[in-house]
Amino acid sequence: MKKWFFIFLLPILAFTNKEEPTSWIRINQLGYTPGGVKVAIWCSKQESALRQAQDFHWELVDAVSKKIVASGKTGKAFSAYGPFKQTYRLNFSTFNKSGRYYLQAGGATSPEFTIGDDVYKGAADFCLRYMRQQRTGFNPYLKDSCHTHDGYVLYGEKAGIKDSTKIDVVGGWHDASDYLQYSTTSANATYHLLMAYRDFPNVFTDEKQANGLDGKNGMADVLDEAKWGLDWLLKMHPKPDWMFNQIADDRDHISMRIPKLDSQYGRGYERPVYFVSGEPQQRGKFMNNTTGTSSTAGKFASAFALGSLIYKPINRKFSDKLIDKASTSLSFGLDKKGTSQTASVKSPYIYAEDNWADDLELAGAALGYYYDNHTKNYKKLLGHPKGPPSFYELAFAMSKKEPITPWLGSDTAKHYQWYPFINIGHYELAKQLKDKRRDTLIGYYKEGIERVWNKAQQNAFYRGVPFIWCSNNLTTSFAIQCYWYRELTGDKQFAELEQANFDWLFGCNPWGTSMVYGLPSWGDTPVDPHSAFTHIKKYPIDGGLVDGPVYGSIYNNLIGIKLYEPDEYAAFQSNLAVYHDDYGDYSTNEPTMDGTASLIYLLAAKEAEAKPKKK
Repeated sequence: MKKWFFIFLLPILAFTNKEEPTSWIRINQLGYTPGGVKVAIWCSKQESALRQAQDFHWELVDAVSKKIVASGKTGKAFSAYGPFKQTYRLNFSTFNKSGRYYLQAGGATSPEFTIGDDVYKGAADFCLRYMRQQRTGFNPYLKDSCHTHDGYVLYGEKAGIKDSTKIDVVGGWHDASDYLQYSTTSANATYHLLMAYRDFPNVFTDEKQANGLDGKNGMADVLDEAKWGLDWLLKMHPKPDWMFNQIADDRDHISMRIPKLDSQYGRGYERPVYFVSGEPQQRGKFMNNTTGTSSTAGKFASAFALGSLIYKPINRKFSDKLIDKASTSLSFGLDKKGTSQTASVKSPYIYAEDNWADDLELAGAALGYYYDNHTKNYKKLLGHPKGPPSFYELAFAMSKKEPITPWLGSDTAKHYQWYPFINIGHYELAKQLKDKRRDTLIGYYKEGIERVWNKAQQNAFYRGVPFIWCSNNLTTSFAIQCYWYRELTGDKQFAELEQANFDWLFGCNPWGTSMVYGLPSWGDTPVDPHSAFTHIKKYPIDGGLVDGPVYGSIYNNLIGIKLYEPDEYAAFQSNLAVYHDDYGDYSTNEPTMDGTASLIYLLAAKEAEAKPKKK
């Protein structure tokens, strides 16, 4: 018996004594394009790796033949970062042969990855699955309806709306894993979807009907989704002097549940609809810092204007309605310049937006597609006694008020303080202008990128984005800004920084995980997000971009966080940044609708760029 016991024990001892890895190679799990930037990160938790700094090589291996097809030196040794004592950048950009490969260096081997022209094919369409799943009113994923009684008006007295007046605002998207709905995030998401269709129409397919159910309708699915947003925004701006900022509030957070008819607001199944009053609003003990109407109204105006442009050849009546709403939205935004923050009742967490000039800039640029002179009542709106400026002049004047998006180069910011996280107006306006103003706008983009680069170049991941709440949204927006700068100028000096931010989202980060549920299907991606769909029903939330890592100091001070499973990324947590794939961590692992919409634009750009150019 002892002999047999010893024989059985040997494999157990061998298994338990197996050394845990101390070095890893992080890659973009989606893969790399033949002609693009290709960088992986070697990272180690051992100090001993420092002795290899002068002569540290990497090897690229064909995954089929197991032959080494390329090799090189790592170059500069970077200092410690997060949980790692040493890091290197493995740059294999000069290798451009399509195939399946893996990297090996310093005792570590990377996961396999693909180099090819089609590595990003279908990724943007895949993320549209999450947008459809977030629909309210009729939800095509559930094949059921929810929140069909919205809602009753609050804070509309100055517009002559009696408190608790019933209004039909059913539709739109749920904001995240809760079921609140915000005009700011929805308008921004709508604009990104419209841009994606405008700039990369050949990327998207037609597999769904307008209601989101299976079946072709002769319209790209991304445009169906954008129209879902436009239709709801029209309801949220039903009259020239009526505009609404949000549906529901944090009383929604009573529990995780599949969307249905909610009754926690004391008015049956109706939910409150907050008017854009331009003044601070309070329900419960928390007061927001609203100062005006511009931030919300500017987003309405730009979404309506771009929607009108795109729909002009498709549905002229709808297009005309949108351009009319764009004009009244701009008027509403100019009426009381300032920001409209969201309202909260039980908790201190709100979308604390503090900027508005960027929203009016984008509104002016978008309306400038239609007019480069006056509308009938433009003079009255702008208050110019000698005549009004053009929309482009309005936009450029606003651009000078916020030349650099304030979070760029900063270490922290409040939640959604500088929203959206990219100044879209600079890009849209620069494309239209042909004079020195164009150079000024491009210069704003460059300075913002340089502020981030000054921090990013100090670590191997080229990470210069602060680890604040929704850091993945900032990362996506910054990658888009780098892409737009490159498109406007042809200057590729920030191409590696741009790619590093894109790679971060898909696994080239300390945790080695994609930040998008189910993308890629073969990779390490979120499986236990802060979502009722997955937690209660085990429904996949394909394509949802999760919030992303936060500073350890933020994580340790948030209310109500509790991990329900052992942390599979425990070895990679640090005081610098924390990320958990755990339902209990709403700060890093909750998907957001607007972040996903931004990512759809970025993925569409990457797919379009990867397609071989016709000779």
